[in-house]
Amino acid sequence: MTETPRPSLNPGLDPGSDPSSIDKRLDPASADPPPLPAESAEEQQRFHERYSRRILTYTFASGLIAAIAAAALRQFAWSAGLAVGTALACLNYRWLDQGLGALVMAARSQEGSAKPVVPVSLYAKFMGRYLLIGLVLCVIVKVFRVPIASCLVGLLALGSGTIIAGLQDVFSGNK
Repeated sequence: MTETPRPSLNPGLDPGSDPSSIDKRLDPASADPPPLPAESAEEQQRFHERYSRRILTYTFASGLIAAIAAAALRQFAWSAGLAVGTALACLNYRWLDQGLGALVMAARSQEGSAKPVVPVSLYAKFMGRYLLIGLVLCVIVKVFRVPIASCLVGLLALGSGTIIAGLQDVFSGNK
């Protein structure tokens, strides 16, 4: 009696072959994506500048919208705190961006050296951001009687600006 072949439960396997040799056409995880074209340093720099500008724009816009909404509700102290917090968030991001750019430049210039040297001014710029934010918040809260919570919410505008810029990239298909 001849036995009829049964249909394979794994159609990606060749009949009579080793089960570990899955057909590459049926396994999308094993397919190698096409290589991306290499970007030049100038293209990377332009992309970074555009993205940073977008983050700053959205940070400023979200903080401004919140400050206007607080003013419309006649919460002028909150509106001032939101505006100051947003301005500090923009300044903080700008200094962070400049500091990281200087760090990358220093690392590239010292590539291959046994002990790279980080300029002291770079440490001062990183720490100066926090010192400035703390001093301005202290003065604003103590002298002008602005609620500290409103200033802190204004500082969070950087997070909303970054999220909006990222979502724009996701939904518009930018890289």
